[in-house]
Amino acid sequence: MAKQGEELEGIWQDREIKFDQPPSVLAMRKGEIAFTYITVEDTKGNNGDRGILTVTNLRLLWTSSKNSRTNLSIGFSCVTNVAIRLVTSKLKGSTQALCVMTRFNGARFEFIFTSLVKNSPRLFVSVQAVFRSYETTKLYRDLKLRGAIIQDKELVMLPNEQIYNKVNGIWNLSSDQGNLGQFFITNVRVVWFALLAENFNVSIPYLQMKSINVRNSKFGQALVIETTQGSGGYILGFRADPVDHLETIYQEISHLWQVFSKNPLFGVDAVVEEQPETPQEAMVPRHEDDVEILDSDELEPCLLYYADGDKELDREPVYNTDLGLAVERLKEGTTVATLWNIL
Repeated sequence: MAKQGEELEGIWQDREIKFDQPPSVLAMRKGEIAFTYITVEDTKGNNGDRGILTVTNLRLLWTSSKNSRTNLSIGFSCVTNVAIRLVTSKLKGSTQALCVMTRFNGARFEFIFTSLVKNSPRLFVSVQAVFRSYETTKLYRDLKLRGAIIQDKELVMLPNEQIYNKVNGIWNLSSDQGNLGQFFITNVRVVWFALLAENFNVSIPYLQMKSINVRNSKFGQALVIETTQGSGGYILGFRADPVDHLETIYQEISHLWQVFSKNPLFGVDAVVEEQPETPQEAMVPRHEDDVEILDSDELEPCLLYYADGDKELDREPVYNTDLGLAVERLKEGTTVATLWNIL
């Protein structure tokens, strides 16, 4: 039985949001590519704090220039919208900034980044281009059932995809009688479709495979592909006719899966118009405070980024009698007391 799925199943970088992580969590994984580095302010959670935003093919990484322990990792799978809006920045005053709306573990988070590169649109252009590419290349990363992936009995190819083998006489064992179809074996996935109904198909990326083996079934010897829990935890069975082809198919898919596991291809590609800064050029000299970090009851970092409904602009300041200060006008139905209760 071939089983390389543990390493691939551990790919979380595009599917999770993490706050204030150790450097090892921010390190690039196999197949992750950094497109650009931009000096930005984290206006939402650390207003006035300069840092470096790294745009990769899987996520957005922000690290504070003052303290590397203050950082963000935002997977593109969590992003629901990318927009430009007017904000108030401590470093640039009233200015346009990039607003990234996300959803993770049932909670909605909002991240606002203000570019500190003078007269450069690279922040907006780069993030929007990479996010668009991520959204349009999901077949590289997600299992797809009954998709528009076959046309006139030919596979609709993905960019940089190569077909290594096309195998006839493959029966899908999902029903009692089985369905006769065909395999396409490529460098990024295995695709099966029914000869009598092209829309009855399945696309199985190597990224979502957990194991592959040959075992007995009520139909005889069958190729069994198990997918990761993140893709639904499917167990898919196929029979070859003639059965002698089964071992060859198993060996070919196992080999391609092993090769893919060593250097995953996520499919995300983007062209950055301006010449990006290198990490060395973008980085501001970092001065770590020589202090001991103690556990405390301070606010959890994630609470700083909770999305405030459909808010588009900062509200006007008003005098609050409870605090004796001018503060941003609270949402209707919200009081200072209820805000303290959140803590």
